[in-house]
Amino acid sequence: MDIVTRGFSGRRRDRDERLPPGQTLVSDWPVLSAGPTPHVPTEEWSLTIRDETGTEHRWSWDELLALGVEDVTVDIHCVTHWSRLGMSWRGVSLDRLFADVETTDDYVMAHSYGGYTTNLPLEDLLDGKAWIAVEADGAPLTAEHGGPARLLVPHLYFWKSAKWIRGFTTMPTNDPGFWEQNGYHIHGDPWLEERYW
Repeated sequence: MDIVTRGFSGRRRDRDERLPPGQTLVSDWPVLSAGPTPHVPTEEWSLTIRDETGTEHRWSWDELLALGVEDVTVDIHCVTHWSRLGMSWRGVSLDRLFADVETTDDYVMAHSYGGYTTNLPLEDLLDGKAWIAVEADGAPLTAEHGGPARLLVPHLYFWKSAKWIRGFTTMPTNDPGFWEQNGYHIHGDPWLEERYW
């Protein structure tokens, strides 16, 4: 049986220009999940990028960290109307991971431990726009927040920042992932309020 956490609603505060339409500022970090929480030890964790030829590029936890972890401070926006501004993260840029991946595909499907998927245009992951996050607020990511590693794509609604990330498959078309098949928007830009189909 799938479990879906109820949406979050908070008190409206003074409007900040960094706050997209329809969003409410929060100071905490609400936990919203579908299904059980995977617990993946870092020694068993790996990340794979599979291209259209079937070639797989794979990194262990230590190999991922060896690519270079960056500090980033970004705003995050959940489709359930909450936003948190100026959140501190540490992670590896997707630019480093895709540096040696040759593909003519324009899209990827992100895959998570536990079976969750979400689709993304490759252009939304590159040029300093996305990371594999391993820390948030100065501490390692907990399992409830997607640890040991989650995708971080802060310019899109937070469901696109897949928890428990385990890999990507390149795709020639923008095929929908889990939430997109269940009514969420194919892209998810918070400034355009691309919440649902």
